[in-house]
Amino acid sequence: MHIYLNGELQQTQCHNLLELVQQLALEGKRFAVEQNEMIVPKSRLESTPIHDQDRIEIIHAVGGG
Repeated sequence: MHIYLNGELQQTQCHNLLELVQQLALEGKRFAVEQNEMIVPKSRLESTPIHDQDRIEIIHAVGGG
């Protein structure tokens, strides 16, 4: 299926948001996920399915100084 990830059209085989986060190697890091303009709590990533043409934004917090 095709999704828009951070504004870019991408193909994915992921079935839910947790799989997508794992594919992006973000698990265990600080990030926020928005799907179709709705923020998804980390506790619901596994139970939130991904559908064709979903718009997903993932913001990854990076420390620095």
